[in-house]
Amino acid sequence: MKSYPLSVIIMLCVALLLVDVATFYWLQSLIKSIPAAGVRLIINAVFILISISLVSAILVLKVRLDHIDIKKKQRLISSFYGITVASFVPKIIFVIFISGFALTNRVFSDTESVWIVPILGLVTWLLPFTAILYAVFKAVYHFKTYHITVKHDELPEAFDGLKVVHISDLHLGSLNYRYKVLDRAIQIINNLKPDVVCFTGDLVNNYAWELKGWEESFLKLSPDIKKYAVLGNHDYGDYSVWHSEDDKQENLELLKRFYDNIHFKLLLNEWDVISENGENLYIVGVENWGIPPFKQYGDLEKSISGLQPADFKVLMSHDPTHWSEEVVTNTNIALTLAGHTHGMQAGLRIKNKAWSPIKYKYKHWAGLYKETNQYLYVTRGLGWLGFPGRLGMRPEITLLTLKKE
Repeated sequence: MKSYPLSVIIMLCVALLLVDVATFYWLQSLIKSIPAAGVRLIINAVFILISISLVSAILVLKVRLDHIDIKKKQRLISSFYGITVASFVPKIIFVIFISGFALTNRVFSDTESVWIVPILGLVTWLLPFTAILYAVFKAVYHFKTYHITVKHDELPEAFDGLKVVHISDLHLGSLNYRYKVLDRAIQIINNLKPDVVCFTGDLVNNYAWELKGWEESFLKLSPDIKKYAVLGNHDYGDYSVWHSEDDKQENLELLKRFYDNIHFKLLLNEWDVISENGENLYIVGVENWGIPPFKQYGDLEKSISGLQPADFKVLMSHDPTHWSEEVVTNTNIALTLAGHTHGMQAGLRIKNKAWSPIKYKYKHWAGLYKETNQYLYVTRGLGWLGFPGRLGMRPEITLLTLKKE
């Protein structure tokens, strides 16, 4: 997991305290109608205690982080991400809403809204707080299956109706050995009866030891399914401190061997062919390629070396920025599969309109995109990283059906 400098952590704590001060100020308007002074005192004391405890715990965790066992460290960091979000977001919404309401009430009315402000203030805190609790304790493993049809006039006749399950970003270290969670996802995939499964990277957070015990779950995938994978940015171990470059390389080799054990073909800037009735479809896998600071291990030219322009190609590339930067401009690859964004694990969907803050960083962040005769599908990911929840952005299993147009 990414480690932030102490100065950044201190700034975070200051921001939390400022929001808590503003929240405490407006909290008084909620509790002033409580007749018992003792009850008001207890509420204020509990609020102050929780605020100080959270900030203190964050600072202590940062100071002691380097002395904590790495396995415990990952769990602690994720837990504090969740606690911080659950504390900060509802409070900031509460402060913004009740401040705005109080201002407009003073402007447009001569009477003080004794009951309306406290009630609405409480609602504006409870709604996001409840939503975050749902995101952490329910939605995070509430898998959603998307059924997508991709029509292409160059698809070989033999592959008309080919079913491809696309999954990505498992981040097994975050699952904390909840094997039954992955078992449920595997069962969903088997029930879809796909011809091919494509996994587009980020199997782990950082370390190969995160893979312990997961073979049994992966081996429950039907042996009739062809299985392919590529590496994501987290799989290389770039976000960890290693004793030596050899240790880092050994970690990567262990991860590669894991794919062999679970019968996935790991494509490292290379391709494989699927043949049916004398016709071919090519699965291409490029190593991770992202815009800096993400590293560019991927070599697209090498990945498609030996293939002809007329060959129908499905590319697996972890980072969707690769599609617009290299794939569309330099190739005629029909379909690219990507992950990486997680849809920021938070967003809104109203009818056919989807929104997430991640759209301001990634032009292509979730769903199906098309430019000329080339498609990109970006999955919202199956696991989680950082914030241990999913708010309006459920973990995704995608079934893409290829159709001859």
